[in-house]
Amino acid sequence: VDVRGIKTKSVNSGGMKVKANAQAPTEVNGSRSRIMNGVKTDDYSTSPAPRTFINQLPDWSMLLAAITTIFLAAEKQWMMLEWKTKRPDMIADMDPFGLGRIVQDGLVFRQNFSIRSYEIGADRTASIETLMNHLQETALNHVKSAGLLGDGFGSTPEMCKRNLFWVVTKMQVIVDRYPTWGDVVQVDTWVAQNGKNGMRRDWLLRDYKTGEILTRASSNWVMMNKETRRLSKIPDEVRGEIEHYFVDAPPVVVDDSRKLSKLDESTADYVRDGLI
Repeated sequence: VDVRGIKTKSVNSGGMKVKANAQAPTEVNGSRSRIMNGVKTDDYSTSPAPRTFINQLPDWSMLLAAITTIFLAAEKQWMMLEWKTKRPDMIADMDPFGLGRIVQDGLVFRQNFSIRSYEIGADRTASIETLMNHLQETALNHVKSAGLLGDGFGSTPEMCKRNLFWVVTKMQVIVDRYPTWGDVVQVDTWVAQNGKNGMRRDWLLRDYKTGEILTRASSNWVMMNKETRRLSKIPDEVRGEIEHYFVDAPPVVVDDSRKLSKLDESTADYVRDGLI
């Protein structure tokens, strides 16, 4: 090996003498080049691909997916805006997700319900159980939306501290017409004071499209202690939580003082036993 890195090797094969000159690999533009017998050969097996403008660009598929997502979201919002523009009569009171909201200066809670197929009877009208469920749901959602829902079932934080909960002492429901399958009903509910230690809750259930009143309901509530199971007066701390939401209005149902007579075999028109 001489100082230039050129190696001369003699090989005897069958009496033939062959001489080969090999030069050490050199780096040329990021690739290895080898010169053998004056012929230049490139070895790409161990060299990285050359850096060009194309392979330095970002991932176009991810960029295209992001642009498509943004476009579809904008199109959906535009369609909803266009639909609302065509239906101005439904903009103010529409509750598409049925979550409900506070209206009328924060004193009335409003929520919409769609009458489902499993909530109707053979005549395709809603059952009384369905209507009562709507009344209960709006009452609890009203308390929740007002920020007064503690860890109890409708109890305020101060009520929970004192082991108090609400009980219904009386409830009157008047149904003028039952909604049918596919109807959307709008339920309004609010609370008012009822004596010194009671509260009244009223409901109005309307047909969402026509505004016709379908059901009116009024109920009286008192507090009971969880441990003693006795009625309790409303503590001042609890009254301070709820009195801001009282509405000064008469009940939507005139109080009916009639009492239901107890039924037995002698007073009932029909008697059937063996029911589970």
